[in-house]
Amino acid sequence: MTKYVCDACGYIYDPDKGDPGANIPPGTAFEDLPDDWLCPECSVGKDMFSPLK
Repeated sequence: MTKYVCDACGYIYDPDKGDPGANIPPGTAFEDLPDDWLCPECSVGKDMFSPLK
């Protein structure tokens, strides 16, 4: 699964880790995150993330 980076702050969403603070379990692809999920570091939306090369 692809990691995604926040264009605003550089936070990297790693699907292998999920987002425990938002009750997102490990193994959750970025595309499967809820539409209202926000960056845990700076609170921007999913539209501010880009695939990590």
